[in-house]
Amino acid sequence: MNPVHTTTAAELPRRAERVMAAINRNPLTAPHRTRNDALLASAVAVFACGIALFGEEGSTPGPLGWALLLAIHLPLVWRRTRPVLALAAVAACAVPFHALDYNHFAPTPASYIALYTVAVTGRPLRTVLTGIVVLIFSIVVMLTVNTHQAVELLRVSGWVIAVLFCGVDVRYYRRYVASIVERAERAERTREEEARRRVAEERLRIARDLHDLLAHSITVIGVQTAVAAHVLAADPDRLDRAAVAQALDDIAETCRTARGELRTTLEVLRDPGCPDSRDPLPGLHGLSGLAETARAAGAEVDLSVSADGVSPAVGAAVYRIVQEALTNAVRHGGRDDLLVQVSVTEHDGALRVRVTDDGAAAPAGVPGFGLAGLRERARSVGGTLDAGALPHQGFEVSAVLPLEAAR
Repeated sequence: MNPVHTTTAAELPRRAERVMAAINRNPLTAPHRTRNDALLASAVAVFACGIALFGEEGSTPGPLGWALLLAIHLPLVWRRTRPVLALAAVAACAVPFHALDYNHFAPTPASYIALYTVAVTGRPLRTVLTGIVVLIFSIVVMLTVNTHQAVELLRVSGWVIAVLFCGVDVRYYRRYVASIVERAERAERTREEEARRRVAEERLRIARDLHDLLAHSITVIGVQTAVAAHVLAADPDRLDRAAVAQALDDIAETCRTARGELRTTLEVLRDPGCPDSRDPLPGLHGLSGLAETARAAGAEVDLSVSADGVSPAVGAAVYRIVQEALTNAVRHGGRDDLLVQVSVTEHDGALRVRVTDDGAAAPAGVPGFGLAGLRERARSVGGTLDAGALPHQGFEVSAVLPLEAAR
């Protein structure tokens, strides 16, 4: 599973910028953006023409003035894709319009819109530099046209600064909204990945439990069935009915135990509050039952448990580890007088599990899932597990499970 990337606070502004840029570059929204800007430019052009037409007497534009006034609004169609160029084009058309001393208020709305677009789409440094250039440019134009309008100069400068501040404020607000949207999407992705991870872990746990249970039960049943078959075939004339009955009783008991554990294992799929829920998986108290089952299969088991106060999770892990180790010993022991020693001790805040036998090691071939499942089960409670053949004869499984971490 892919790791979840955590975005730091310093990365959020850059992520928000990328989100806004992606929205602006989206080809699905580009036609609507251009169409809306074209409608805006048309509406502002009609408004400007009305101001120029019904303005003061003597300030009505001539043919050149009307052409310049309409040309001022044309760059607004591409103001969002090329904001600086659009502002430059508006200024290039506005300078001769003002120089001809036509109505000076008519091109003002288009100029402010272009300036606002630069402020709302650009970085603060570019906005400040653009504002300084626009202020200097406006002062030079106004002083060239009329050198006696100090009040008008202050008014225009105030409007320029106000438009710039408004654009910067809207830009930061949009970036803030984009960062909220990005965080919400990232949180949703994190929740989905966490849900998938939990489902995968639960499936793995169920598969591990089923393997441990079925492998142990089937192995014991197989051994007990072989014992019954041997008794039946050894001397048909002198049939030991008591031995056959005992073997069949052991098989029936193993089946009942397996059925109960299987039912308990499958109940993890039920709702935790289901009234039919039963006791959890066995812990240390169930080790004696495992030892008796292995003894019924023909092995001699020496069980030693010196630990108490173990959490249910650690107890279930110990139970499954010992169960799988006994299953492997009975299955691969290869001798009638097999001796299996099981010890569970608590030392230095950890539970140490050791299962050894004096039989033959597991035959070479395609590896199964037993040992891999045991290692996963040990890791699930923060422990470790080692397994391997002994130097002379036999096999050993040892695990260290930390009690404090598990609690």
